[in-house]
Amino acid sequence: MRLAAIVLKKTGLTMLSLLVALLLWLGYLQLVGNFHEVIPGRLYRSAQLSSQSLGSYLEEYKIKTVINLRGEHIGSPWYDQELATVESHGAREVNFEMSARTPLSIERTFALLDILRHAEGPILIHCRSGADRTGLASVIYLQQIAGIDEETAEWQLSPLFGHLNLPFIKEYAMDSTWEAFEKVIGLDS
Repeated sequence: MRLAAIVLKKTGLTMLSLLVALLLWLGYLQLVGNFHEVIPGRLYRSAQLSSQSLGSYLEEYKIKTVINLRGEHIGSPWYDQELATVESHGAREVNFEMSARTPLSIERTFALLDILRHAEGPILIHCRSGADRTGLASVIYLQQIAGIDEETAEWQLSPLFGHLNLPFIKEYAMDSTWEAFEKVIGLDS
């Protein structure tokens, strides 16, 4: 009986430690803007960035197109500042509104692919947290445009970038979108 209690306690402490580590990681990602090079010189991803951070990344990585997955929100300070920063750096803003909590239809998924395919690079894709919507767009770009294998591309929708692929949370809609798209394009999921 005592051994079972010790094992249970150690298991509980291990699980708690892992949960705390995950929460710290997710918090850190938001603190730093969740900016990542997906394909150096071609594709980058991030959370919603401050004007200063966005301007720095536009300059440093010579980004030509910013794909905003939050959609056009004229009059919202975050949007107006982003648009001004993008334009002042000679880049282009492309808006594609989607929700991390609602699966995209196949037609809308193909519309996103079309935007990704025709955007002038280097490209920066972002949403609010840079985890869910941005993860889906990154998977689509890597697999469909860059020709990266499915398994490697799917890492873009993982806790490494702040996405939790848990079927009981609403953001799993991005995983569901990818799964449905895989079937349409003939990938084994």
